[in-house]
Amino acid sequence: MLSQGQAEVEGTRRKGKHASSTENRRMVWESVVWPLILDLNKPYFSLKEYHAKRDRFCKDTGMRASKVAGGFVSLLIKGIIARNKNIYSIHYRLIPYLRKRAVLEYGQVIREVNTKR
Repeated sequence: MLSQGQAEVEGTRRKGKHASSTENRRMVWESVVWPLILDLNKPYFSLKEYHAKRDRFCKDTGMRASKVAGGFVSLLIKGIIARNKNIYSIHYRLIPYLRKRAVLEYGQVIREVNTKR
């Protein structure tokens, strides 16, 4: 395995841990969680509903379920998704976007969730 410095010399730069986590969160939010929320038209979902959407995404893209799981857990840690037993819900500041059925990109999600009002 090459160190990052060696990888840069050879022209193939690898992402750091933080960049990979952000990329995984973005992918899971924009490709799995937000489309699921819009499909269900409610700000919460069950684990079974999430797994069905995740499995379809993995099958369509060839992405490993473990990579998607890491992004999902990261969304939980960031407070974008909250868990209550087997129900997962989005942050309350994101609900107006659901009502408008807006395309909600990850960057906007982070701004909404982290903004103090």
